Amino acid sequence: MSKKLAYFVLFVLFTGLFSCVSNEKIIYLQNLEGNQSIPEDEMIPYEIPEYRLQYNDILDVRIQTVEDMIENGFNFQNQQGNQMQMGAQGGGDVFYMTGYTVDKEGNIRLPIVGEVNVKEKTIEEARIEIERRLSEYITSELYVRVKLGGIRYSAMGEFRQPGKFVVLQDRMTIFEAIANAGDLNTVAKRDEILLIRQYPEGTKLHRVNLNDRQLIRSPYYFIQPNDQLYAEPMKVREIGTGENAVQTFVLFSSVLTTVLLIVNLFAN
Repeated sequence: MSKKLAYFVLFVLFTGLFSCVSNEKIIYLQNLEGNQSIPEDEMIPYEIPEYRLQYNDILDVRIQTVEDMIENGFNFQNQQGNQMQMGAQGGGDVFYMTGYTVDKEGNIRLPIVGEVNVKEKTIEEARIEIERRLSEYITSELYVRVKLGGIRYSAMGEFRQPGKFVVLQDRMTIFEAIANAGDLNTVAKRDEILLIRQYPEGTKLHRVNLNDRQLIRSPYYFIQPNDQLYAEPMKVREIGTGENAVQTFVLFSSVLTTVLLIVNLFAN
């Protein structure tokens, strides 16, 4: 009985030591074996796909005439500054109320002009089209500014703070998006993040390896509006062991103590 118990103890300890999450699985941007190494001081060119507008995007359109510029100055951002600040502090999406949403036909509806089709256009192409349509009704000099109403994305699964987010930026990396969601849990599969991306033709699923430094060169390094990030858990969570060696040791020590008490009870 003592030998069997000793073997059982060794098996439990051995399993515990090899059931925790190793550093290689949680360190971001590694030079993985088999890939071309990227030194830390090397300049890495970005591959940024040109974003084209699609259904459910929200555009922030600002229009000024020469008369408006003379009256209010060139910088008209302060006109809605207080409103945007209140919306940001309240966690709301201010552009949902003040912007122009692209409908299923790819149109936005502007005052006076009516519907303007912006489907599959870049931001600059949309600006040119809006300016062209406005010039049919306004004879004075125009200044038109068009921006996306922030980057909307969702973080699901093994994030510390999963949820839906709106970030008032024109560009955002996948690591900024992850940091905004509180980073990943230790048991998240960093080498198999599922990126669900919307395209004008439909939806595509992409697998992203956050451990690989080559990610910076990929078209998925920058997230796009309406992206969804899903982080799956590792097997270690299913097994129920700890996230590190200390947690695993404490867990198996508790189990071992319970087993020894039961064995001792039946032995008596």
